[in-house]
Amino acid sequence: MILVDADVFVIDLRYHRDPLRRINRRFLDRLAMDGSGATTVFNLLEVAGILSFNFNEEQLLNLLFLFPGKYGIAILPPLDLESILPQIPQGALARRIAFGDALVIEAAERYAPKASCFVTWDSEHFAGRTALTVMTPKSALDAWPRGTTSV
Repeated sequence: MILVDADVFVIDLRYHRDPLRRINRRFLDRLAMDGSGATTVFNLLEVAGILSFNFNEEQLLNLLFLFPGKYGIAILPPLDLESILPQIPQGALARRIAFGDALVIEAAERYAPKASCFVTWDSEHFAGRTALTVMTPKSALDAWPRGTTSV
């Protein structure tokens, strides 16, 4: 399983002129083809929050419900009332990281402890703060062995 941060999706959905967009799109296409991607409910809500400045209510609801199918990824934990209003994990505050990032890592480590990596353009925010290997989409693509479907 490859865990993906919100910034990767935001670049794809909002920043069409971003210099990282092309490689970002290649990464997302490869991830969808592989079928091993996941993100946390916190990431999904972060993407929705960022896009809420430009999307109407119907577009946001469509984003929330169609997001997993659009990218061929799983949402962790699966969407239900408990995951929408999760209890704040005790370890989240001790990570010395932005609270939203701490919640993402707590969820990732709890629901996907054997993930091969966590992919984000903000790798410096997460490096050394999680047991997961932290990579950018570019480094994940570079690390993907030729002829295989997973990093």
